[in-house]
Amino acid sequence: MAYLFGAIAFVVALLVSVVLHEAGHFVTAKRAGMKATHFFVGFGPTLWSRRRGETEYGIKAIPLGGFVKIVGYTPLEEIDPRDEERAFYRRPARQRAVVIAAGVMVNFVLAFVLLMVLAMGVGVRTSGTATTTVGAVSPCVPPSLQSGCRPGAPASPAARAGLRPGDKVIALGGRRVTTWSDLREAIRAQPAGTPVPIEIERDGRTLRLRVEPARVGGGPYLGITARVVGGGYDRQGPAGAVAFAAGGIGRILQGIGSAVADLPAAMPRLFSPERGNSPGGQVGSVVGATQVSGQIFSSGDSWRDRIALFLSLVISVNVFLGAINVLPVLPLDGGHLAVLCYERIRAKIARIRGLPDPGTVDLTKLLPVTYVAVVLLIGLGVLLVLADVFNPLTLPQ
Repeated sequence: MAYLFGAIAFVVALLVSVVLHEAGHFVTAKRAGMKATHFFVGFGPTLWSRRRGETEYGIKAIPLGGFVKIVGYTPLEEIDPRDEERAFYRRPARQRAVVIAAGVMVNFVLAFVLLMVLAMGVGVRTSGTATTTVGAVSPCVPPSLQSGCRPGAPASPAARAGLRPGDKVIALGGRRVTTWSDLREAIRAQPAGTPVPIEIERDGRTLRLRVEPARVGGGPYLGITARVVGGGYDRQGPAGAVAFAAGGIGRILQGIGSAVADLPAAMPRLFSPERGNSPGGQVGSVVGATQVSGQIFSSGDSWRDRIALFLSLVISVNVFLGAINVLPVLPLDGGHLAVLCYERIRAKIARIRGLPDPGTVDLTKLLPVTYVAVVLLIGLGVLLVLADVFNPLTLPQ
């Protein structure tokens, strides 16, 4: 039930984000005197609709987006002569730019507000200090460091050696360790597949065991996590929350950039156990994000941890929606904005040269590029959906 609740919560949050994105276009278009005839959530067959005034509002069967139909959004469509003066392309360039950019801005503003809510309501996570005391022992050797246990997976080296939560590691492979950093370095120095001595303190007694590191993600793996002391949440005031939100959006954008840049190299691993070992492999679809949300709510973490992770997921999705729509490729918002900027630059050059305004761009010349972009976006989306269905990402254990 917790998993189902998490999945439903994410779908609702996604739909709210989409509605607000489209509302940004809709409200600014109406305020500019443009005519908007449709405001729908989803695609495909219509499940429900109602007309109020000149606009039909409704819900469609496939909840993977939404749209607002503004009369004359491109010069290619036929327009009723009575609506000619209210057509999008007939409005001043500044008004058109505001309408195009409004959806993206709503996503970024929503992400900023949610980051402030996270900082002021839940608190900013403080990592605390990792110790050499074992916090948890993984029951298995996972396919990757970001994966969970799968049926038939072998027991982890720590589990086979008899390590337990609460054991304090004193030495590994003959190397004394006093900090978690020391222990991580000692683990990296061990040869995978070769038994090595490990010295621990348990209930006031010193025990000497042997552990045989496995190889996961290209390095030795024991299957233990550190016990963290001094960690928690620090609630911020308004000024601190603003700084946290601004920095948070910057960090998310940087992470998105790294993941997108690595995605081509990670594609061959999307259906392999090593999928989660690189930033590109961690890119997922709406299906994957829904699965992760379900895992968040069904985990054994505290409710504070779960709310923080869920809000972080919704924030990341909104920043991604804003960032992807900025790309200067039709049919994305950034593509329409790029066309508008090109028109204004061309008009200014013509005015300087004493020539008439050349008017709107002939979009039929851009259709081949648009079709390629649509096919690539749809193809990537289908590929990621299949990867999430057959090789789903899981929260780190």
